[in-house]
Amino acid sequence: MKVIIACGGTGGHLFPGIAVAEELQKQGHEPVLVISEKKVDAEASAKYSNLRFEVMPAIAKPKTLSLKMLPFMLGLFKAIQQSKALLRREKAEVVLGMGGFTSFAPAYAGKKLGLRTYVHDSNAVPGKTNVMIAKYCTKVLLGLEAAQSYFSGRETAVVGTPVRGELANLPSREEAAKKWQLVVDKPTLLIFGGSQGAQGLNTLVVEAAQKMDCQFLHVTGQLDFERVKELATGRDGYRVLAFCDDMPAAYALADGAICRSGASSLTELAFLGIPSVLIPYPYAADDHQTANAKVFSDAGAALMAQEKDLDGDKLAAMSAKLLPGASERDALVDQTRKLGERDAVKEIVQVVLG
Repeated sequence: MKVIIACGGTGGHLFPGIAVAEELQKQGHEPVLVISEKKVDAEASAKYSNLRFEVMPAIAKPKTLSLKMLPFMLGLFKAIQQSKALLRREKAEVVLGMGGFTSFAPAYAGKKLGLRTYVHDSNAVPGKTNVMIAKYCTKVLLGLEAAQSYFSGRETAVVGTPVRGELANLPSREEAAKKWQLVVDKPTLLIFGGSQGAQGLNTLVVEAAQKMDCQFLHVTGQLDFERVKELATGRDGYRVLAFCDDMPAAYALADGAICRSGASSLTELAFLGIPSVLIPYPYAADDHQTANAKVFSDAGAALMAQEKDLDGDKLAAMSAKLLPGASERDALVDQTRKLGERDAVKEIVQVVLG
């Protein structure tokens, strides 16, 4: 079966799409992944030479009364025509959108061509684009049950959020420590902010590190790398990366994580049973990262705090609860694992294949 998977724009859309594509390929089907022209898509997809990627222009919808609406509509019309051409050329039978602006044109084109179409939303509060895409879909696939109420009148299925296959086989802790030039038997915290911005989180972690006796593997993002590297200069056991192209090795060394609360990141932490301190991105659309974090914190699977309410001392005290030997850690790990028990990839593939 030929399946078009529209993903990209952020790692939170791309990596779940890759996970589904790998499972489809394993079962003998032919997935084609549609990604955007953004640099994050090019970097993240480069290591998956076993998969086919098609790059398609895609822009996010501006405000309705904005002067940018005219070029947006023209661009959208062009993207829909390109999508129809792709679907016809590939003789596609199904379209799966993993959410966001990259998914709209292929899903809309698939509906107009009479194909089965699906959209996946991984957040507790779905994006407005996904609510719009849902109108053209056979079924809406959800990562979290909390999102169901936003799709009234549409057929939905709660399937979880896919985890890329490489996370099922992490390297040993020894290999990971060697790769990152850290000590194998010292507690280690992994810090990453996601693609939407992490300057405030990065600053808080550097301040908290002064109060803690553990190692830090800190993925800053390209834009904040030089600043954080300078702040951390001279500190033992503090490794700073601009970008991490080997998350399995990063997770293999992590006893706990400090991060934003994008749905894909939370899914990976749950799958691996890594406890976390969640600091939602304060400018996320509809504050959906806070809603995601609350699902985990309410379940006792993570600690949550808003960036504005934290300083270095408070973050250090919270983060210490993630480390081996802390009385709270075992319960956090157990609850985190419970949230990661669903095999979302296989559930989605089962739906897509009909």
